Amino acid sequence: MVIVVRYFGGTKLGVGGLINAYKTTAKLILDEAKIVVKTIDIHFQLIFEYQYMNKVMRIIKEENLEILHQKMELNCDFIISVRKKNSQKVKDRFEDLRCLNIKEV
Repeated sequence: MVIVVRYFGGTKLGVGGLINAYKTTAKLILDEAKIVVKTIDIHFQLIFEYQYMNKVMRIIKEENLEILHQKMELNCDFIISVRKKNSQKVKDRFEDLRCLNIKEV
């Protein structure tokens, strides 16, 4: 949303001049604005044995997922972030592996 405030109340610009002034001001502001993308994400915990790392990482890479936390000991424990609109598809892909536990956190 763009709001342009005009402090001078005169009519010297006319209707066309006012429209042009508002349009130009709005364009200049939008050209300088920084776009911030916000998404609604779901976090999943993945627990799996180290031998399945390649399979898990392949899905993470293909789906362009973000790893928020990882702990690799006897088992691997990842917390991943998934866009809400893709969460069911991603969950199904991991469940199809049948080599890990996945739960929403």
